[in-house]
Amino acid sequence: MALPTVTLFDTRTRDKRPLEPLRPGHVGLYVCGVTVYDLTHIGHARVFVAFDVVTRYLRHRGYEVSFVRNHTDVDDKIINRANERGMEPLALAEHFIGELDRDMGALGCLPPTVEPRVSTHMSEIIAMVERLIENGHAYAVDGDVFYDVTSFEGYGKLSGWKLDDARAGERVAVDDRKRSPADFALWKSAKPGEPTWDSPWGPGRPGWHIECSAMSTTHLGDSFDIHGGGKDLVFPHHENEIAQSEGATGCEYAHNWMHVGLVNVDGEKMSKSLGNFWTVRDVLGAYHPETIRVFMLSAHYRKPVSYSQANLDLARHRLQYFYRTRQSLTALWDRVERPDADAATLDGFLDRFHAGMDDDFNTPVGLAVLQDVAKSANEWLATKKLAKKQDVLARLAACDAFFDVIGDVFGVLHGDAGETLVDIRAKLAKQLDIDVAGVEAAIAERLEARAQKDWAAADAIRDRLVAQHVELMDGPEGTDWRIDPPLPEVDDDVDA
Repeated sequence: MALPTVTLFDTRTRDKRPLEPLRPGHVGLYVCGVTVYDLTHIGHARVFVAFDVVTRYLRHRGYEVSFVRNHTDVDDKIINRANERGMEPLALAEHFIGELDRDMGALGCLPPTVEPRVSTHMSEIIAMVERLIENGHAYAVDGDVFYDVTSFEGYGKLSGWKLDDARAGERVAVDDRKRSPADFALWKSAKPGEPTWDSPWGPGRPGWHIECSAMSTTHLGDSFDIHGGGKDLVFPHHENEIAQSEGATGCEYAHNWMHVGLVNVDGEKMSKSLGNFWTVRDVLGAYHPETIRVFMLSAHYRKPVSYSQANLDLARHRLQYFYRTRQSLTALWDRVERPDADAATLDGFLDRFHAGMDDDFNTPVGLAVLQDVAKSANEWLATKKLAKKQDVLARLAACDAFFDVIGDVFGVLHGDAGETLVDIRAKLAKQLDIDVAGVEAAIAERLEARAQKDWAAADAIRDRLVAQHVELMDGPEGTDWRIDPPLPEVDDDVDA
């Protein structure tokens, strides 16, 4: 059975093209991970969530996916941070790998198929450097090995850089021993206080770029389907990966390149150097993990996304609406036997969802479909004598089934609706400085006033809570409450 066609935008060709896996039905995906010297920030999270959804969606459509994402655990930044703390570099890296796993797990990101580390792939790295020297693409000088960019005819084909304009990019130091200023290090000779490994050129450690070339081809083969990462990696990192990998193997490296847009703050790229970054853990302290996912998915993965409280608040508002709808459906099935989902209704929802996601993983379209489904569900839930309307119940069952599908693809709507809404409410109360215990006490006081038929006092308590954006909901099982602050304005680079 033929699998559906998924199109994606390829950075190298600069257009959309069908995904045509080298092995029918199987997608090999490599994503550059994190240099593990500190806690992950919200920019890392955007890349991780984007490719988590890509992987989930391809599997949903029937593809087998081998997802490889590396840990860079050997690097200048790790060494410097370890020296500051008086630790062994690999021990520091191990600690932050654990912290990364904790944060990405909290965000609901599925673990990759393989998570290779630089430190465990030295033999593969050294072997690739040896092949590059043999093929005339690299040269050794005083225990260091450099890649000769003039030897690779296709240098610049990903980023559009011309060789005359190429610069020694990030992490590439100026060195008079280079044949060209744009040449970059494949192997660095040992320096005091640094971890080293033996090599044909003497003790040392690998350069940054060669690591991903070696790890990706080790686990996915000389050629594979998709290479991804943040847009900031296009040059020099991914450009250099192509030169290394194709120079060593003679094969096309990655057939498709996907790059995730940056996270901006006040129109500027989020970065530690500007002091405008937030760790994942910072944001998780204020927002439910699924709120962060909805925020990330509200913009197309290739677009920049603006980090702001307003945009996160909007995402929270949307998530609350979805969960409240699901909570109402659950309450319905407690009263009425849930029928089989109406196939035509469910297919209509799925066709729209697939049309958007098949077109370069357009998550804003997917969220818009979810919004429409939730709206339809609430309209059908208001049907008079609902328990006797089997056709409407079947449509509501289709809504529930669609929530399950999009939950699996987007990594949301997995939790118990009641518990999730309480967690969201608690974080919102903290943000708005609302005393939860005080609200509960006021509700108890109001119930007592109602029992005494003191309607004026009961109304005064309600009005006092409304002024704090607290909405009371009276039901047969008592009074529940929620917080509904005014809807924030949306920044331009987040799709509503």
